Amino acid sequence: MIRVALTGNIGSGKSTAVQIFSSLGIPVFHADREAKLLYKDPEIKKAVSAVFGDTVFEGQEIDFKKLAAVVFNDTKALRKINEIIHPGVYRKYDSWLKENEDAAYTIHEAAIVFENHLEGHYDVIINVTAPEFVRLERVTRRDGVSADQFYARANKQWPEERKNKKSDFVIINDGKHFLIPQVMNIHTKLTELASHSPGLK
Repeated sequence: MIRVALTGNIGSGKSTAVQIFSSLGIPVFHADREAKLLYKDPEIKKAVSAVFGDTVFEGQEIDFKKLAAVVFNDTKALRKINEIIHPGVYRKYDSWLKENEDAAYTIHEAAIVFENHLEGHYDVIINVTAPEFVRLERVTRRDGVSADQFYARANKQWPEERKNKKSDFVIINDGKHFLIPQVMNIHTKLTELASHSPGLK
C-alpha cells in the first residue's frame, strides 16, 4: 500500500480534492478531524491547561477559536500545541493504516506536513494549491474571519511555490482548472504504481 499525504495551505481546497478521491473508494484519514476528537481526551485537556491555562477553555471544553487566537499569533505556542496533539494523531494514523492495508493507496489529509518535517511518513505527497487572493476570499467567507486573521494563519505555512517543488503531484484548485481530471490523472498513476511496486503494499 502506498502512503499518500495530501496537503495544502489554508483555503487551498484540500477537502474538495479529498472528496473526489474518497468517491473513487480511496480510504482517507482526516488528520484535523482526528485532532479535534483528541481535544476531548481528559489527558489532552490536562496537558493543554498546563501550557495555556484556562484562557483557551469554555467551561470544561477547549474553545477552538480561543486556542486558534493564541497559537496562530505565537510560534512557540503553535509548536507546543503540535507537540501535544501530533503524537496522538499519528498513533491513530498507524492503527488506521493497518485497518486499510489491502488498499492500493491511502490518503492522509493534513494541513501541515512540510512545516513539521513529516514528509518521511509518506511515500507520495500531493499539494493542493491556489493563489493567495483566492485562498483569502475563501477563508474570510467560509470562516467569517478578517484578512489579518487569515494572514496570521497563512504566514505560519510554507509558501505555495516551496510546497509545490517538494511535492510529487500538484493539484491546482483556483476555480479555473477542472479538479476531477487532475485527481483522475493522479489516481491512475498511483494505482499503476501500486500494482508495479509490491514492496510498498
